[in-house]
Amino acid sequence: MRFTPTPRQLGEITREEVAKVAGQRILIVDDNAEVRRELRTLLPLAGDLEVVGEAADGAEAVRLAETLRPHVILLDLQMPVLDGYAAARRIKGRWPACRVVALTVHDDEVARQKASQAGVDVFLVKGSPLDALVEAIAGVADEFTAHR
Repeated sequence: MRFTPTPRQLGEITREEVAKVAGQRILIVDDNAEVRRELRTLLPLAGDLEVVGEAADGAEAVRLAETLRPHVILLDLQMPVLDGYAAARRIKGRWPACRVVALTVHDDEVARQKASQAGVDVFLVKGSPLDALVEAIAGVADEFTAHR
């Protein structure tokens, strides 16, 4: 799974999207340390995003959501201890203004429906271009601001 942007992809991120993501507090949740590292490295290249923490499983994500109060959580759906579906359900139940962007390798209708039922705001397939991820964060950033 690579989020490595091409110069064209970084160039496709609009100024409006950069403005929308400015100051957004991001929590990265994935059991794969390489994925977390890539996201932590690449996201700041796309705008003024603050990665406030990282978690390797859903239970840790719930704990960190409470202490760090991120605006947006990038959440893998298949993880040990507590999967992303259950973590999303708990997070959205406690902090409905927090936005959850699911990142998964499972691009099927069952996974999409299950994620939606768990409260996931945006569903992205891992390996999507960086500009698609930034666009998703920009879209949910508007919603976060409206629900504060």
